[in-house]
Amino acid sequence: MLKLSRKTLLALEAVIDIAFNARPEPVQAREITARQGVPQRYLEQVMQQLVRAGILRGVRGPRGGYRLARERRRISVGDIVRAAESIEEETSDDTSPRSELATHIVTPFIQSLQSDVMAKLDSITIEDLCQRARAAGVDGGEKTTADFTI
Repeated sequence: MLKLSRKTLLALEAVIDIAFNARPEPVQAREITARQGVPQRYLEQVMQQLVRAGILRGVRGPRGGYRLARERRRISVGDIVRAAESIEEETSDDTSPRSELATHIVTPFIQSLQSDVMAKLDSITIEDLCQRARAAGVDGGEKTTADFTI
């Protein structure tokens, strides 16, 4: 079973949240933490990695926050997974093969599977997931206000 790390899942949720709640002003991290129910400090680590990877753009200032660095249709799920998994790789243990069987059979097999999974993730964009969210009736968390313009 494919199991993504918590940081990877959080990165996906955060990017989709930003794309889904896109509006003129940037989305603030505290808004995302309120919607996703994670500590802001934990989220900030993930967000900074996404900024370094060119997926998000940080906006400074009192009304600052995060925006997508590219159009939703130009950001794949694979891009986000690679960026988030790079955080995990920095802190993970050494998993180099220790036997001939692992070197010649198991490791190439797992790498092939990972390549297949990443190819599938690369084919799915944030736009695709936003459309799924709309179709499923997911609430974006936006507070709508009445517009009395005549």
